Amino acid sequence: MTTSNVAKKPHAVCIPFPVQSHIKGMLKLAKLLHNKGVYITFVNTEFNHKRFLKTRGQNSLDGLPDFRFKTIPDGLPPSEMEATQDIPSLCESTRKHCLAPFLDLCGKFNQGESSNVPPLTSIVSDGFMTFTIDAAQSLGVPVIHFWTLAACGFMGFYQYHILLEKGLAPLGDAGSVTNGHLDKVLDWIPGMNGIRLKDLPNLSGTVFNFVMEAAQRSTKASATILHTFDNLEPDLVHALSSILSNVFTIGPLQLLLNQVPQGDHLKSIGYSLWKEEPLCLQWLNSKQPNSVVYVNFGSIAVISAQHLVEFCWGLANSSQSFLWIIRPDLVAGETANLPPEFVEGTKGRGFFASWCPQEEVLHHPSVGGFLTHGGWNSTLESLSAGVPMICLPFFGDQTTNCRYMCKEWACGLEIDSDLKRDEVEKVVTVLMEEKKAR
Repeated sequence: MTTSNVAKKPHAVCIPFPVQSHIKGMLKLAKLLHNKGVYITFVNTEFNHKRFLKTRGQNSLDGLPDFRFKTIPDGLPPSEMEATQDIPSLCESTRKHCLAPFLDLCGKFNQGESSNVPPLTSIVSDGFMTFTIDAAQSLGVPVIHFWTLAACGFMGFYQYHILLEKGLAPLGDAGSVTNGHLDKVLDWIPGMNGIRLKDLPNLSGTVFNFVMEAAQRSTKASATILHTFDNLEPDLVHALSSILSNVFTIGPLQLLLNQVPQGDHLKSIGYSLWKEEPLCLQWLNSKQPNSVVYVNFGSIAVISAQHLVEFCWGLANSSQSFLWIIRPDLVAGETANLPPEFVEGTKGRGFFASWCPQEEVLHHPSVGGFLTHGGWNSTLESLSAGVPMICLPFFGDQTTNCRYMCKEWACGLEIDSDLKRDEVEKVVTVLMEEKKAR
């Protein structure tokens, strides 16, 4: 491709919220846009850029002449490279400190940075990177907000300001969780008939105001992209179209990527901040169809040491084969130490890894069920692979995803958050035996 041809392309700067699932979704969207002839500048934080290089190699983000990677600081002090950064701190820091370096970076594109870099024509921003609204206004370009959420998750977040006005949120003391308050049916939310307060994204915690602001500021975006598809959430997509400007549903992203040609170099640009362990795929090859339950709580959720033990013995007592992803930082404040007798007792039918190529795992014929935190990327990937789920939501939109997964789409079972080994054993057995019987 000649320099003159590159310089004539529309130029989109894509900037994700700096956590694993959001980076993955934005990078897939960027590849689709690139396939349509858009020049891409993909902006990671310096911290995550270093993690990518450490995990995937020093040349892994070299990109192409018209698909390149840039960085901005996140404003946080240095932290452990193998662990997810503290989310409340990350939310606050991106809101306060990212606008200036982002504007400085984007300004260079319109100042003739080089003859083969076209002028900036748009910003494609994660909806949580609210400073991009101000950046777009300053630069005189449109900003498209990309939400790596279901329509139900975004609609839940969008209700925060109404819940605040009605005195229903944020949640106060523990009594509000046990006195029936959370069972209140909310009858005003379009497209969410019968939804209860407890089904909305978590209504407590330090990020309540951050999320509320992000959802409200999305009304100022030139367009909104939701990572879902119309047939899955028709009523909600219709309802959001009257709230937001130019709503587009694009998903599942991987199924769309599978349908477009990708050069080897672009295809090789991976999505994972952790080093994936492909040996788990070889282990799956040794198992019967629909015989393995895959366990992964995503890139952020943490559990207690006590709950880890309950999970261990629930899986052991279910007699099912399992592939369990245990991140180095999975257990809050300590190393995830599995009981030696559990490891010995499940030898041959259990496989442990710190991270894996999830979509390959879910599409493997041996996998018959997915015990998940209910993050939207994981949920949509499991739906795409036709794998039923057990959902243990932790925070954010996971509670809403779980409600829709179990009640509306009938593709999953919920497990009680007060984890007990008997409950783990029961729900895993029910899911896997039903899958095997199909």
